[in-house]
Amino acid sequence: MLKKGVKTVALALAFGVTASAAFQGSNYMLNQWIGEEEQAETVEGVKLNQMAGAADGEITTANTGNSALNIAAIAEQTMPSVVSITNKSVQEMRLFGQSQAYESESRGTGIIIGQTDTELLLVTNNHVINGAEEISVGFVDGEMAEAKVKGTDSNKDLAVLSVKMEELTEDTKEQIQVIELGKSSELQVGEQVVAIGNALGYGQSVTTGIVSALNREVTIENNTNTLIQTDAAINPGNSGGALLNMSGQLIGINSAKYSDTNVEGMGYAIPVDDVVDIIEGLMNRTIREEKVSEGERGFLGITGQDVSSDVADAYDMPKGVYITSVEEGSGAAKAGLKKGDIITRFDGSSVASMAELKEQLSYYKKGEQVKFTVSQALEGEYQEQTVTVTLGENTGK
Repeated sequence: MLKKGVKTVALALAFGVTASAAFQGSNYMLNQWIGEEEQAETVEGVKLNQMAGAADGEITTANTGNSALNIAAIAEQTMPSVVSITNKSVQEMRLFGQSQAYESESRGTGIIIGQTDTELLLVTNNHVINGAEEISVGFVDGEMAEAKVKGTDSNKDLAVLSVKMEELTEDTKEQIQVIELGKSSELQVGEQVVAIGNALGYGQSVTTGIVSALNREVTIENNTNTLIQTDAAINPGNSGGALLNMSGQLIGINSAKYSDTNVEGMGYAIPVDDVVDIIEGLMNRTIREEKVSEGERGFLGITGQDVSSDVADAYDMPKGVYITSVEEGSGAAKAGLKKGDIITRFDGSSVASMAELKEQLSYYKKGEQVKFTVSQALEGEYQEQTVTVTLGENTGK
């Protein structure tokens, strides 16, 4: 659904993902984005737009400011910063009245947004990696590496991935580079732009067009964001790819396409300036790779229900976990959480369901302090606030 009078037909959320599934010897083509995220903790002090030569452990990103280039030069300059992403997951399908599991594989695009001594950092769309059990990244030289999710923001459709530098060959390290950031706030309607992405899963391809409109309010699954509209071709597999200005600088992250038989050339990208702080927050997380034993696991002290997209849309509520009860004396109660609150983020990463919240909690020990973002109904509308909860003894809830 597009706001401000534009008819809703079929707005293809993450139109840029191509997918195929293997089940009982048959191949199925599908698009999927069912979420699961890695667990992480916050590390302070890392910022985007740092110049080369950062200290050990800091993230290096590019921002050198080139003059205008032609399209061929832009492609040559930026291709080393764009990667292909393959998401392998297990899905369930109803077939002849029975639920069957099958392996699913989808493809999208990512952008190299930062680098430290130990990891390469990529930004992509959240829907590109949702539900992933295994994520593979393909680089400009054709080499592949495994990636882990550092954190996600489903409201902004963003995710940051990490690839260990030790897994990359020396040739790959020499060929890849961090994308140069531009200023989306300086864009003008009619300005030429270039889109690069893994269209149809065939590998990186280049399209060009103009900025058709700025500040377009687009609502997808009850999330409204202000996006860049462009007529540069954005095809399946382009999700998470780069929208570049004519200096070869990143000014948008391709996210969705307005799809209808009567519509041509209406693609959308997330403006970089609007999400710099979010990307920095996700980059500053440390992946938690091992779950805590049952006896040491932290306890929140709530019961809850999922606020799905349909429920959120019908009742004008934020998506997340609706708290149905809070255990007296629990960490949640002491932090002021109460029945009716909706948990939307856990330790900086978005939360879409109770099962997802429990999964994230399984990586945290009792006694740890964790920040939660909750929406509370105040004066007739939901207002967001952040609370810090000290996790208690695990009692099985």
